[in-house]
Amino acid sequence: MEYRIVVHPKAEAELGELYDAIAERASAAIAWNFIEGIRDQCFGLSTFPLRGTERAEIMPGPRIIGHRRAVSIAFAVQRDSVLILGIFYAGRNITPEVLEDRR
Repeated sequence: MEYRIVVHPKAEAELGELYDAIAERASAAIAWNFIEGIRDQCFGLSTFPLRGTERAEIMPGPRIIGHRRAVSIAFAVQRDSVLILGIFYAGRNITPEVLEDRR
């Protein structure tokens, strides 16, 4: 079974903010490559979504995987889809309050 990947609008916004921050500090090309790596990892969840660490202490359902030790990707596996809940950079704390309106 292949799962459909759905990216929450707030996660899309976080990717945009991350792109801007990296492009400002490094270059647009470096930022683009980094963001594409994150997207590839997210869309790779379509074939094996039960990866990462389940974070039931945050709320029921979310899982977290890392990307290049700098980004945490929060997602939830549903019946036939994977919802990308958020893209969190540089150790940003993932709390129930951050994720509560993203389901």
